[in-house]
Amino acid sequence: MQEWLERAKADVLFEASSLNPLTGQPATEHLMAALEHGAHAITANKGPIVHAYRELSALAKAKGRAFLAESTVMDGVPIFSLFPLGLPAAEIRAFSGVLNSTTNIVLTEVEKGRSFDEAIHRAQSLGVAETDPSQDLDGWDSAVKVAAICNVIMNLPVRIEQVQRTGIRELSEEKIRSVRSAGMRYKLVCRADRRGDGVDCRVGPELLLASDPMAGLEGSSSAIRFDLDVFGLSLVEHNPGVEATGYGLLADFIRAVHH
Repeated sequence: MQEWLERAKADVLFEASSLNPLTGQPATEHLMAALEHGAHAITANKGPIVHAYRELSALAKAKGRAFLAESTVMDGVPIFSLFPLGLPAAEIRAFSGVLNSTTNIVLTEVEKGRSFDEAIHRAQSLGVAETDPSQDLDGWDSAVKVAAICNVIMNLPVRIEQVQRTGIRELSEEKIRSVRSAGMRYKLVCRADRRGDGVDCRVGPELLLASDPMAGLEGSSSAIRFDLDVFGLSLVEHNPGVEATGYGLLADFIRAVHH
C-alpha cells in the first residue's frame, strides 16, 4: 500500500474494502498508510471506526490531514458531521434506530408471504444483501454501527463485544406474519443509553406498534433518533441505493479538500 501511494502520489485515499467486524482489517492498515503518506483518508468501512478511531484521528491531526467516515452509517446522511458543528454543546443521552437495510427488506418480504430464503434472495437481487448475508442477519453490521456512533459522536470507547447482539434468525416466519396482521411489526433495532461514564448498547429484534415511526420503515429505508439533553432529533433515509454511499464519499472528499 505504501509503495502504491508513493507511485500514485495520492492526495486522497478512498477506502471501501469489505467489513471485518472483529478486527477492522485490512481497512485500518490502508487508512494508516494513507495518513502516514500525507493523504486524506476517507472510508466507507465501519471496522476502523470501532477498532482504531482514536489512533486514526490522532494520526490525521498530526499529519494535518482529514480522516472522515460519513458513509459508514446511513450512507450519505450527515450523522457524524452533524455533531458537534450543527449541535454545539448538546449532549447525546441515548439513540435508537433501524440501521440495517438487509434485515428490513427480509422482514418486510416475509410479512408479504415469502420464506426467509426467498426474502434473502430478494434483498440480494436488489443489490442490498451480500452473497453471504450472515453479518446482517446475525446483527453484526448493526452492532458495529452502534459501536461506531458511540465512539465518534458520544465520545465513549465501545468495543464490538460490549454490544449485546441478537439477530433475526430466531424469529419464525409465522410469528413475523401474525404480529403484522395484529398491527405490529418486528424490526432489528439498535439502542445505546448513556449510563454514567459508560453506555449500555444492544441490537436485537423488537416488536413495535404500527404507530412507532421505526415500524413504518419499508425497503432499504433506515432511521435514527437521538435523545439529546435539549430535545429529540430523528433522521430518516428513504430507500437509498448505492449512489447514497457514493454521495457520502463525495461529501467527505469535499470536506477533506477544504480541510
